[in-house]
Amino acid sequence: MKKKATILGAGISGLSAASFLAKSGWVVTILEKNQTIGGRARQFSQEGFTFDMGPSWYWMPDVFEQFYQKFGYTTADFYELKRLDPSYRVYWADQSFSDIPATMGELEAMFESLEPGSAVKLRKFLKDAKYKYEVGMKDLVYKPSMKLTEFMDVRLLKGLLSMDLTNSFSSYINRFFTHPKLRALLEFPVLFLGAMPKDTPALYSLMNYADMELGTWYPMGGMYKFIEAFEKIAKEQGVKIITDAQITSLEKSNGEVNAAIDIHGNRYESDVFISSADYQHTEKALLNGSANYSDAYWDKRVMAPSALLYYVGINKRVSNIQHHNLFFDESLEEHGKEIYKNPKWPTAPLFYLSAPSLTDPSVAPEGSENLFFLIPIAPDLVDDEATREHYFNLLLDRLKHLTGNDIKDNIVYKRSFSISNFKEDYHAFKGNAYGLANTLKQTAIFKPQIKNKNLRNFYYTGQLTVPGPGVPPSIISGEVVANYINQHAKK
Repeated sequence: MKKKATILGAGISGLSAASFLAKSGWVVTILEKNQTIGGRARQFSQEGFTFDMGPSWYWMPDVFEQFYQKFGYTTADFYELKRLDPSYRVYWADQSFSDIPATMGELEAMFESLEPGSAVKLRKFLKDAKYKYEVGMKDLVYKPSMKLTEFMDVRLLKGLLSMDLTNSFSSYINRFFTHPKLRALLEFPVLFLGAMPKDTPALYSLMNYADMELGTWYPMGGMYKFIEAFEKIAKEQGVKIITDAQITSLEKSNGEVNAAIDIHGNRYESDVFISSADYQHTEKALLNGSANYSDAYWDKRVMAPSALLYYVGINKRVSNIQHHNLFFDESLEEHGKEIYKNPKWPTAPLFYLSAPSLTDPSVAPEGSENLFFLIPIAPDLVDDEATREHYFNLLLDRLKHLTGNDIKDNIVYKRSFSISNFKEDYHAFKGNAYGLANTLKQTAIFKPQIKNKNLRNFYYTGQLTVPGPGVPPSIISGEVVANYINQHAKK
C-alpha cells in the first residue's frame, strides 16, 4: 500500500513539495486554509480588474524552468513569458529618474554616463555575482541544512570561501562604485532581505546577477499563471487539494502525528505531515509540547519587513511610468532605520508601484489601469484604516509630484492589505511579508530546520525554513523537503 503524505497549505512550497512526493509514489493531500490556493501569490478580481496579491517580480526564470522540466514541461507550455525592457524605473531624490535597460550594453552605457570607468567595474562585479549565484543556487540552496557536514565537499568549501560571507553588502559595492545612484541601484535587490545593506552579507550580490543578467520577466495573464501551472502539475501527479480546510489540531501518539483535524471536524490520517503554513504558527498553535523552538527563540528572530499594500483600479491610462517603478526620492537610510532599528510607521517611506496593465491589457478593463503599491514597513506594527488612508494619500501626492499622474478622482476600486491581513490570512508571524531576515546568523543550518526533532513524521517547508523567502526559494524548499522525506522517512 502506498504511503500517505498530508501537506498543510497550498502555497508555492506546498504545491512544490506535493508534486515531488506524488511523483515519487506518495498519495498526497493538501489542506488549504483559504478559499483559493497560492498562499501569498493568490489572485482576485474586482470591477473588471485582476490583481496579483503578492509577488509581482518574476526573477530567476531558470528556477521555474527547472521545476517544469522535472515534470516533462517547459515554461512556454503554461504561459507566455515576456522580458521587460526597461526592467524597471527608479525615481531619485533630485526628481530625475533612471530606466534600467535589459541589455548589458545599454546598462554599461548607463553606468558609464554616471561614473566614467564603471562599465568595466560592472563587468567584474557581475562576474563575481554570477559565480555566487551558480554556487548558491545550484549547490547551497538544495541542501536540507540539517547538519554542517552537508557542506563538507571540496567544491562547496571552495565556493564558500569565495562567497564574501563576512563582508557587508554595502562595503563590497563601495569597492567598485562611488556614485550614490549606482550604489543605491545595486543595493535595491537586498532591501527585502531583512537588513540594511551594511548589515547584509556580500554573498547577496548574487541578487544583482539575477536582476541584471537573468532579467525581469512577466507571465502574460498575471503572476498567478505560475500557480495555475503548479496546480496542474500537482493534480497530474495525483495530488488532492482541499480548500477551506484550516487545521485546528493535530492528533499525536508515540512520537508521531496520526491525524490532522480541520475547522469543520474532518479528520485526515497520514504517514507523514508537512507544514507549508507559517512555521511559528504551526509550532505555537498545533504542536504544543512538540515544537522545535520556544517562544523565546522566535522572539529573538530578526524578521524581514512586512508591507502595506494597495490594489487600485483607475478608469484612465497613466503616463511617465514603467511596469515596475521604485520611488527612491526619500532617504533609504532613514526609512531603513524605521524598519530595522527603531520600528515604527515610516516618516517618509520609499515605495514601489507596479502597473502590470501597461504590459498586459487582460488585467484591466479597456482604457483603465491596474496599479499595485507597496511600502515596506516594520513587522508587528498596529495598523488601522486611518493609518492606511494617511499613507495612501501620501503615495498619491508623491506620484502626482514625480510623474504628473493625478489619479485621485479616477479611482474605481481600492483595497488595502497589511500586517493584520497577513496575520489573518496566512497566520504570518508578526504579520511578516518576507519571512526571516537573511543575515549570516539566519542562513542555512541557522534557519529553523525542515524536520521536527520531537516527532518522527512531521516536517516543514516554506519561507521561514531553508532556503528562505521569495518565490524561487519557496519552489526549491518544497523539493528539498520532499527529497529529504524520500531519503529518511520511515518506510
